[in-house]
Amino acid sequence: MSETGLPTNWGRWGDDDQQGTLRLIDAAARMRAAAEVRTGHHVSLARRVEPVRLTTGLGPVGSPAVMPAGVLQVMNFTGVNPAAMTDTLVINTHNAAVTHLDAVAHMPVDGHVYPGVPLRDAVTASGVARGSADPFGAGIVTRGVLLDLAPGGGSLPADRRIGAADLDAALDRAGTTLACGDAVAVRGGWDTNRPLDEPVPGLDLSAVRWLDEQGVSVYLGDIGDARPASFPLPVHHVALARLGMPLVDAADLDRLAEVCSAQDRSGFLLVLAPPRITGTTGLVVNPIAVF
Repeated sequence: MSETGLPTNWGRWGDDDQQGTLRLIDAAARMRAAAEVRTGHHVSLARRVEPVRLTTGLGPVGSPAVMPAGVLQVMNFTGVNPAAMTDTLVINTHNAAVTHLDAVAHMPVDGHVYPGVPLRDAVTASGVARGSADPFGAGIVTRGVLLDLAPGGGSLPADRRIGAADLDAALDRAGTTLACGDAVAVRGGWDTNRPLDEPVPGLDLSAVRWLDEQGVSVYLGDIGDARPASFPLPVHHVALARLGMPLVDAADLDRLAEVCSAQDRSGFLLVLAPPRITGTTGLVVNPIAVF
């Protein structure tokens, strides 16, 4: 625990650590994940994104979330009857319209990024030197467990704050237990790609302490930090920045919940395979759950 009483992993694995809670995923965790595969059925946990057309001379087009569009696209043509067709995509990684994996440098706290690196040493104009998404490039494979907070296809009230007791209850409904190194997929039944002044449900600090105590390696959610915000942000300032827990933001978990219900199970093999682009604060990702 830190001096402020918040859970932290700064120093737990050394001052040069870049893996954070990914270190909790060992061979046993991956074997436990593989044992979840019984039918071969698989489900994407990513949102479907329609690019906004980028016309020469136009700036980024605003999305309903009142920020630059998640993905901008321009088609590349060379002359008449080109030999190949290509396009260029401009991706606003941390847009709520895009399912993405946050690196620990995404959210500094007190002028530092995990595990206590001064921000000026971690992030420069030329990219992220410490706390980048680079470790994700090797792929993340572990057991995932769905915690459905609004079962039956429901959705949480906008003012709902999720605490440790709520996660305990969801785990009890799931009929399973968590082991160190597992990932959790938390479904609130929400699309958070909406105006930033609109309220959305989210986790409180007791929920993040619960994730830490359970040894969770990766958090996936269709909810994260609540709005209006309270500081520190439980998910981004504590789980990500202090615990070093990678976050998959803006996941789409409705289909996952349907499959888990149909198969009467909550565990699955989780595969995260983002592009190997170095020096970034995060990367788009298409999480795959395999049953």
